[in-house]
Amino acid sequence: MTSKRLADITFAVFQGIPVSLRRALFIGLFRLFFHLSPRQRLIAAYNLRRAFPEKSAEEILRIARGVYRNLGIVAAEFFDIPRLTLSNVGMLIDAEGLENCRHALSKGRGVLLFSAHFGNWELEAVAISLLIGHRAAVIYRPLDSSLLDHLIFRVRSATGNTPIPKDRAMRPMLRCLQRNEILGILIDQNVACHEGVFVDYFGHPACTTDGLALLALHTEAPVLPAHMARLPDGRYRLVIGPEVEIIRTGSREADVFANTQNFTKIIEATVRQYPDQWLWVHQRWKTQRCQARKKE
Repeated sequence: MTSKRLADITFAVFQGIPVSLRRALFIGLFRLFFHLSPRQRLIAAYNLRRAFPEKSAEEILRIARGVYRNLGIVAAEFFDIPRLTLSNVGMLIDAEGLENCRHALSKGRGVLLFSAHFGNWELEAVAISLLIGHRAAVIYRPLDSSLLDHLIFRVRSATGNTPIPKDRAMRPMLRCLQRNEILGILIDQNVACHEGVFVDYFGHPACTTDGLALLALHTEAPVLPAHMARLPDGRYRLVIGPEVEIIRTGSREADVFANTQNFTKIIEATVRQYPDQWLWVHQRWKTQRCQARKKE
C-alpha cells in the first residue's frame, strides 16, 4: 500500500470520529506524551525559563502543559479543515483586520503575510484565503514521514491554497506575488546560520530566516502580520495587522537585519499575550553566534 493511499485511509478514519471525541483523544495523547517524553518537556521548560525569567516554576509548568494541550487541539481539528467553506467559517472564527489585507492586495504586488506556529496555524492559512476570497500560497518544509507529508499536503491544498516546498521556493514565490496572490510565511523557527540573521527574541539572539525581508526589499510587496488565537470558548480570533513599514537605508545587510527584527518583535508581542499557544517545544535558540563565526 502506498503512503498516499494509507494517508487517505487514515484521514477518512479520523474524520469520521466526532470532533468532541477526537479532541479529547488527541489532548489525552499529547498529555501522555508530555509525561513520557522528558527531553521535549525539558526543552519547553528551558525555553520558557529563558523567555520568562520572572515566572515561577509553577507558572512555567502550567504554560508547558498548555502547549501540549494546544498541540492536541491542533491535531484534532486538522481533519475538519477541508470541510470549511465561506458559509461556515464564520461559525468558528471572528476576523479582525481583513480590510488591511484587501487594501494591500489593491496595490497589485501581492501580499507577504507572515505568522508563526501559534494557535492553530494550519486553520489560519485556510481561513484567510476563504475570508479574503483570494488565493494563497504557503511555504512549508516537507516532512521526513511520507505518510504525514501526504496528510498535511492534502489539508493545506483542500480549499485551493498552494503549498510550496521550502527548497527552491524562490521562483514560485515570485510568480505568486506577480499574480497578486497572498504568500504566507512562518518566520518563528530556528534556522542555520547561513539561512538567516541573529535578531533579538525574548532577550536572546535567535537565528531567524531573512527570506521575508529579502522578498519585501526586492519585490516591494506589502508585508502584513497575522495570527489566530484560540479563545476560551474554543473559537478563534483571526487578526491581520496593518502593513509593516519596510526600512530602506540602501544598506542591504542593515535593512535585512532591521526589518527581520521588526517582524520578530511583532511575533514576540503576540506570544507574550498567549504564551501557551506557541510552539515552545521547538529549539528556537539552537543556532549560536559562535557557529556563524566558525563558518566565516
